[in-house]
Amino acid sequence: MTLSRGEIYLANLNPQKKPNEIGKLRPVVVVQSDFINENGYPTTIVVPLSTKLIDDVSPLRYRITKREKLLYDSDALIAHIRAIDNGRFVERIASLTVHEMEEIRRCIEEVIS
Repeated sequence: MTLSRGEIYLANLNPQKKPNEIGKLRPVVVVQSDFINENGYPTTIVVPLSTKLIDDVSPLRYRITKREKLLYDSDALIAHIRAIDNGRFVERIASLTVHEMEEIRRCIEEVIS
């Protein structure tokens, strides 16, 4: 499976190590560059999604509306960005627009700067 930046995949995030970590089978947004994605690197940097929506908490969350196989509006949990093994990906379920990826990138920069 070739992953692409800006696509949403279903991924198995179990086991979680601590209660504050995001676990279970859930959608994630690929935020890693396609240069790395296309060159066989064994892990991918993702942002997990949650259907437990909280309004007005940017830059910690970014709202993504339902589309394709993403059945519910979801929040991208920016502070939970992480690298996962490529074997954790189950299937592609949707993709984001260029504008949405720019907003997620902006949120990530705000959180880590």
